[in-house]
Amino acid sequence: MKEGTLFPYLGDDCAYILRSIKLGIRLTKYKKGKQFYSVLDCFLDAVKSHPNKIFVHFEGREYTYGEVDKQSNKVARALQTEARLKEGDAVALFLANEPSFIWTWLGLAKLGCPAALLNVNIRSKSLLHCFSCCGAKVIIASEELQGAVEEVLPTLTEQGISVFLLSEACSTPGINSLSDKISHASDQPMSRDLRANVTIRSTALYIYTSGTTGLPKAAVVTHERVWAASFVQAACGITSEDIFYINLPLYHSAGFLIGMVGAIDRGITIVLKRKFSASQFWDDCRKYNVTVMQYIGETMRYLCNTPRKDNERNHGVKVAIGNGARTDIWTEFLDRFGEIKVRELYAATEGNIGFINYTSKIGAVGRVNFVHRFLFPYTLIKFDTEKEEPVRNSEGLCIEAIAGETGLMVGRITQRSPFIGYAGNHQQTEKKRLRDVRKKGDLYFNTGDLLRFDEMNFVYFMDRVGDTFRWKGENVATSEVADILTLANSILEANVYGVKVEGHEGRIGMAAVTLKEEDFDCSHAYKQVVNYLPAYARPRFIRIQPCLEMTGTFKMKKVKLVEEGFDPAHIEDPLYFLDPEKKSYVPLTEEIYRAIGAREIKL
Repeated sequence: MKEGTLFPYLGDDCAYILRSIKLGIRLTKYKKGKQFYSVLDCFLDAVKSHPNKIFVHFEGREYTYGEVDKQSNKVARALQTEARLKEGDAVALFLANEPSFIWTWLGLAKLGCPAALLNVNIRSKSLLHCFSCCGAKVIIASEELQGAVEEVLPTLTEQGISVFLLSEACSTPGINSLSDKISHASDQPMSRDLRANVTIRSTALYIYTSGTTGLPKAAVVTHERVWAASFVQAACGITSEDIFYINLPLYHSAGFLIGMVGAIDRGITIVLKRKFSASQFWDDCRKYNVTVMQYIGETMRYLCNTPRKDNERNHGVKVAIGNGARTDIWTEFLDRFGEIKVRELYAATEGNIGFINYTSKIGAVGRVNFVHRFLFPYTLIKFDTEKEEPVRNSEGLCIEAIAGETGLMVGRITQRSPFIGYAGNHQQTEKKRLRDVRKKGDLYFNTGDLLRFDEMNFVYFMDRVGDTFRWKGENVATSEVADILTLANSILEANVYGVKVEGHEGRIGMAAVTLKEEDFDCSHAYKQVVNYLPAYARPRFIRIQPCLEMTGTFKMKKVKLVEEGFDPAHIEDPLYFLDPEKKSYVPLTEEIYRAIGAREIKL
């Protein structure tokens, strides 16, 4: 607390509330206007007002607003000709972090086409699933992802999907090169009539989120939601003079909506990286005069793990926007790299409630304030972690959690704070809807997250509920991992959960399994997870059990397993560790356990 003041955060609260009201008025104006004003229109206005301002720095090259605009016109025209795209046709983008991601998306927006942003780590079954649930008939892939596309090409061809590769040529039958067509296309502006029917309620994007069930779900992101997410930068006080560093994937909402689209709203310059690099981070910040950085908990920890240097406070970074920073890492980050304003967020791509910690209170994800709560009604309700369901009173209504108590965060579904749901997945959309919360017949969005409010009105993230955990900045859906594990020769059943590892953010994957016969086929189980799961979703630990414990409603019990972790000194069941060098699961010895704790083994 700021010493000697009765209301220590009054100034911060007032400034944030004022900004929020201004942004709310802007959004209302866009909604009510005769002609819908989209983020694309905002970009085109920026092109008119400062065509020669650098929009993107990437690997030593720079691209101005005017150049990106012309390139997006070429993309739109090439796709009009080659893919016969028209307003409303969904297109899947399977692209790496590079400028072509930005102008391909802008080109699609000029045609009135929503884009599905595919995670570049997904393969085979997951890739086909993500592609099919958005209803796209066209996929555009980076040249480096050709192998992943070829793997599923027979199915795509069978379904009549047009496949384009951002390359000058492609000899694989069924895959069309696109870069050569783009370079020959005209860069003249596209007519606004091509997107005449796009409104604020139209679908702009599909962004994939792992949830409580198997395969990733396609969150439907409307143009209204795009605007709201892009306002995060403005809410954090970012101005047109800032330079924003994006090293998070553009297929996620943080990199795409808060980072890149937010930059369009502010009319600023971004520095785009293919992937995060702790060793190059501060050098990049100095080279490009970066003033705003993005992070997830993991990336902040990686920066703190780099060797100390004399010049590490010599940079211009003023603000860090992100989520998942642990209190100890947050403190160490500030101690080492100087007084940077950390703006920790809480939000979900598909959700209708979010918070920003606009103060410098370490560890909090936001603050409760009356304006926010009036505009976007939410409540924190008591939750039974054993039964994995809200606690209800004798009338069948939920019970509000008191200050200091951990509860389930739910946001009321209203016209102002809608929950659109998941494309092609009514069942999962319905699962996220919670009824009879404060009164009979009301409807809330269930975030699936446990939060806590303290006496000072700060909000803290505590944990995720049940079947999803987070590792390496990615959500891992336990049932998808379990499905893959049970296809291994020797595994009968699998109960997948996340366990904490000292010194690491989030939880790492572990599975309790029962065997078909007595022997565990270590190498086949290893092959199964490596072939079908991205690195962050692979269970690093396996626990062999005689039978899996179930709840009364036949759900697998996880709470006790999570608490017990993976210490061989305290667990009698056989334990195995995924060893990439030996290309197999190996018995988890005391020595391996100690090496993990000492960070001698990289996870």
